[in-house]
Amino acid sequence: MEQYLKSIKVGFIGGGNMASAIGAGLIHKGILNPDNVWVSGRTDRTHSFWRELGAHPTLKNNEVANNCNIIFLTVKPHMLDDALNTIVEKKAEKFENKLFISVLVGVSLEILHTKLSAVVTSPRIIRSMPNTPMMVGEGITVYCNKNAEPKDLELVDTLFSYIGISQSVPENTINAIGSLSGCGPAFAYLIIESLADGGVRMGVPRPIATKFAAQVLVGAGKMVLETGRHPGQLKDEVCSPGGNSIAGVHAMEKGGVRGSMMNAVEAAANKANELASQLNK
Repeated sequence: MEQYLKSIKVGFIGGGNMASAIGAGLIHKGILNPDNVWVSGRTDRTHSFWRELGAHPTLKNNEVANNCNIIFLTVKPHMLDDALNTIVEKKAEKFENKLFISVLVGVSLEILHTKLSAVVTSPRIIRSMPNTPMMVGEGITVYCNKNAEPKDLELVDTLFSYIGISQSVPENTINAIGSLSGCGPAFAYLIIESLADGGVRMGVPRPIATKFAAQVLVGAGKMVLETGRHPGQLKDEVCSPGGNSIAGVHAMEKGGVRGSMMNAVEAAANKANELASQLNK
């Protein structure tokens, strides 16, 4: 499979943060051959980033579509119509064998199918919700599909699994899951910053505090994933009776950190549902 992946041509229509996370993550892992990657972008900064990776940056969306077998739709949702209009002016047989993978928040498979049907008679579509830690090989991607073939699903799952965890889910859960996994890194960065601030307040130099705070989350996450134990059990194992850990946990509970994190995921999911309702009218 790795040899096959190095031979396929992958394109990104839109070269921003999510495209960078996916593309750079796969290139850094040695999964994609950068010479087989095309990316459309509008800024010199975007082009420089991809050029340094060895990929082919371009201003033209149709150049990406014409050259690639797999096409990631990584523009902002409201820019999808303009992007597709610049691929082709009418349906073309040469697009029938291409797989389209969307990372557009809130844009349903039904809407994607309707819009892509202007380009392809029977579009094969994967709707995905990845997150940016893919760039360092620790991402999460959930996906669902319409008209995709078994080989497409295997390919997509394999691609995303190289840069993190990948899982197929029902489409009606994708906004909620995406709000946990897609928005979760922002919440985690806030926790890292807060832990580091606490260390600084107690006299730890800022660089050490930030480094250690980040490693705390890495280590704790791996403990949950690799031991299979419930987070509550692992927490209890750290909290000795009358010790400093339970004192800190008590302070967190008084501050409402548990409810705040739950509220953050709920707020993000509600916003995703709101955007989806607007985009899918």
